Amino acid sequence: MLLGAGKRALQEEARDMIVIIGGTGRLGALVAEQVAALGERARVVARTQPPRAVAPAEFVAADVRAPETLRAALEGADVVVSAVHGLDPKTGQSPAGVDRDGNRNLIAAARDVGAQIVLVSVIGASPQHPMELFRMKAAAEQALRDGPEDWTIVRASAFAETWADIVRSTTGRRGVAKVFGRGENPINFVAVDDVAAAVTRAATDRSLRGEVIEVGGPESLTMTQLARLVTGRPEVGHIPRAALRVLGVVLAPVRPGAARLIRTALAQDSADLRFDPAASRTRHPWLGCTPIEHVLAAPTPLELQ
Repeated sequence: MLLGAGKRALQEEARDMIVIIGGTGRLGALVAEQVAALGERARVVARTQPPRAVAPAEFVAADVRAPETLRAALEGADVVVSAVHGLDPKTGQSPAGVDRDGNRNLIAAARDVGAQIVLVSVIGASPQHPMELFRMKAAAEQALRDGPEDWTIVRASAFAETWADIVRSTTGRRGVAKVFGRGENPINFVAVDDVAAAVTRAATDRSLRGEVIEVGGPESLTMTQLARLVTGRPEVGHIPRAALRVLGVVLAPVRPGAARLIRTALAQDSADLRFDPAASRTRHPWLGCTPIEHVLAAPTPLELQ
């Protein structure tokens, strides 16, 4: 009996690991660092190893689009965090391939090894949403709900740091930024630090299984307002919606990732992307809600992916 109990204890110890898929990206790297800071064993999984370590964690290469690579990556996992997305035009991926199909592969692999799952999704995820990413995240959420209640979903609004970087990338020598479309649609922006803290809490607190946690910022801003905050200038240029539609068609055959990002920008210029965090913070008082002015005042973090 004692030998059997010792063997079970060793097996449990061997499974005491949090695996972060997409652990070299802006969000995933923060989650890996926070998990390690809590003294938890962590493993970072991504398609390619970053040029430097993002946390005191081991690294395993795998791709959610290739299910045969996932078994080894999840070996010994107690909790699997999905922090992947397929919207980056530089990677050649897509929301359908990563956020829907890749997450389905990952969910199946995690359940095969008996691991619990934390899925990073988006506020407003719905099969009918005009933005592809939101539809694909909704499909991943449904894949979780179709199985046992071994999951926590963390939905986030638009990452303030990511969109601030996009604004900076469009800013010319005169310091005037250009926004896609009218730039008058209110969008809720959230600090990535706040999302990472919620994901880390979800990964380490088993009482949150079966819950959907929504993390947003304290206010909604238009892209024009965001551009003014980022540049510190009142002048903002605009790329007309008609020009974006043409670019989306012209670029599709040669640069599908860029064309997809343009279509996303067009939808973002009119879709309802507001969010009031009050109800979510009442349910989960530990959620952060950093003002966007504080986010923009912080040093720009190094993008690792």
